[in-house]
Amino acid sequence: MDSAAPEEAAPPGLEISLGSALELCRLGLATMIDIRQSFEIEMKGAIPDTVHVPLFEVKLMLGHALTEDEQDILDAGQPKDMDVQSFFTTINRLHHAHDHLLLCVCNSGRRSLAAAALLRSLGYPKALSVAGGFQAWKKLQQG
Repeated sequence: MDSAAPEEAAPPGLEISLGSALELCRLGLATMIDIRQSFEIEMKGAIPDTVHVPLFEVKLMLGHALTEDEQDILDAGQPKDMDVQSFFTTINRLHHAHDHLLLCVCNSGRRSLAAAALLRSLGYPKALSVAGGFQAWKKLQQG
């Protein structure tokens, strides 16, 4: 999963710190989108006030190829009943109607980079990845 791959530098302008992300959400300027699979949230917990949009299901639904690892993760959980229309309705409501930044969060920050890049390629230029992901949030909560 996230921890298996070596660390890679985020493309410039695609990543935001957890502290900045939380402050933007607190101010009502951004929405955090948890792109983990449902079983990951059930096992590890969720960040409060996030919108759940599982990345691998979205990629598959949009006709994007999944890597073998992505397919394994997708197969590990129960598929969510999501269609193209509900995905775009959710994203458009947040991005265009409320002019929010879309802050993608995963377990460690690696998959959320891919999610932010995918959203930008779909015409959502205000998509960013939260550095460190859920692990960084959990560490912050534990103090």
